[in-house]
Amino acid sequence: MSTVVSPIGAMNVLSSSEVSKLQDTSQGGLYKLFRQCALAALNCDEHSDNPYKILEQHKDFDIRIIQEHRGLKLELINAPSDAFVDGKLIKGIRQNLFSVVRDILYVANEVSTDKQFDTNKSDDISNMVFHMLRHAKAFVPKILPNLVVCWGGHSISDYEYKYTKRVGYQLGLRGYHICTGCGPGAMKGPMKGATIGHAKQRTSGSRFIGLTEPGIIAAESPNPIVNELIIMPDIEKRLEAFVRLGHGIVVFPGGPGTCEEILYILGILLHPKNQHIPFPLIFTGPVKAKEYFQQIDKFIGKTLGTEAQRRYKIIIENPPAVAKEMKQGLEEVSKFRKKTGDAYHFNWLLTIDHEFQLPFEPTHEEMAALKLTKDQPTYLLAANLRRAMSGIVAGNVKEVGIQAIEQHGPFKLTGDPELMADIDQLLQSFVDQHRMKLPGSHYEPCYKIMKN
Repeated sequence: MSTVVSPIGAMNVLSSSEVSKLQDTSQGGLYKLFRQCALAALNCDEHSDNPYKILEQHKDFDIRIIQEHRGLKLELINAPSDAFVDGKLIKGIRQNLFSVVRDILYVANEVSTDKQFDTNKSDDISNMVFHMLRHAKAFVPKILPNLVVCWGGHSISDYEYKYTKRVGYQLGLRGYHICTGCGPGAMKGPMKGATIGHAKQRTSGSRFIGLTEPGIIAAESPNPIVNELIIMPDIEKRLEAFVRLGHGIVVFPGGPGTCEEILYILGILLHPKNQHIPFPLIFTGPVKAKEYFQQIDKFIGKTLGTEAQRRYKIIIENPPAVAKEMKQGLEEVSKFRKKTGDAYHFNWLLTIDHEFQLPFEPTHEEMAALKLTKDQPTYLLAANLRRAMSGIVAGNVKEVGIQAIEQHGPFKLTGDPELMADIDQLLQSFVDQHRMKLPGSHYEPCYKIMKN
C-alpha cells in the first residue's frame, strides 16, 4: 500500500542535498533515523514500549521523498493503518510527520555544522537549544508564563492515568498549556484533561507540546493529542528544553525515567546561582501512588539533603490544590521575570552546569565509571545519579541500551556502600510497584548494584 502526502506548515521544500541526506542508507546516514522517527509519528496508537517489536511489526514500512517543482511530498509505503481515516492520513499525524523532517534536517544541516555552537561551552549549548526551539516555532513572546511541563511514567496504572487527566483538567480550566515527553500514560493524560478544561473555558490556540529525542520516540510514539512535536538531538538537550521553555513542572508517578527527570531539575535548582530563581515544582498522584513519592522523597533526603526537599511540594489526591499551587508559583515566576528582564518564553537566567549538558552514552564502561559518592557538590551528585537513571532507562526501552545488555549483561553501578544501598532500595521499589516495564510484562533487571 502506497500513499503520497503533502506537507503541513513551512516544511514544503527541500534542496537536492537535503533529500540525499534523508535517503542516505549508509553508516552514519540519516535514513534509518528518518524512517524510525517517521514510523513513530505514524504509529501514535501503539502501546508497546519495545522498539524491536514496533520495528518488527512494521518491517515492510518505507518512506520516500518525492521532489517536485511545486514542492515536497512524502510517499508512505505500508504505513500503519490506524494513521488513516477513509484512506486519508489524519491531519495531526501528517503535521507531526513533517515535524520529523524539519527537526532531523535542522540538526543535521544547521546545528551540527554551525561553528558558533561550541559544545565545550555551556552558554553555546543553551544557545543551541534556543535555536532549535525557535526553528520549531515553539516561542510565543510577550505572553505571561502559562506553560506547565508534566513529567511521569508511560506505563502507569489506569487509576494513576485518570488522576493525571483530572490534574490536566484543573490546569486547563486556568488557561494553562501543557508540555510533556509526548508519549502515553502521564504524558498523555494531562493533555487530555486540559483539552476539556480549555473547551469549557473556550480557550483558543491550545498548545500541547511534545518534546522527545530519537532514542525515546522509537519506544514511545507521540500521543494523538500532541499538536507541536519537537525532536531534540539527545536526552540532555531535551531536558534543557523542558526547563528553559516551561515555567513550572508537575511530576506524576513513573519509574527510573521520571526519577531521572526529578534528579535533573533538582540538580539545577541546587546550583548556587539558581537558589534565588522561582521555579514551581510539584509532585502529585492519587492515594495509591503515595508510596512512590514517599520513596522518592526519602531517597532525595538521604542523598541530596533537606535543601533539595525544600525545592518541591508533594500533593496527594487533590488536583485543584495542584493547579492552585502552580498558579501561585507562576505568578511569582511572572513577577521575577518582569523584575529581572528575563524573557517570558525562554529562561535565560537559569544556570545549567556543563555536567548536565554533556550527552551521556550509557555504555557498560560509562555506567561503571559514574562517580556515585558523596564527596562532591550536591548538584554534581544529582548529575551523576541522573546519568545512572538514564542508563537504566536505556537498558529498559532504548534500542541501543537493549542491544548492549543482550551482548554484555547488566550494567554495573559502583559507589559508596550506603549510597548504593539507597539506590538499590529505590530501584527495587520501582520493580515491586511494576514501574520498570509495562504492567504484566516480566522484568529482568538491566543493572547490578556493586559496592566499593
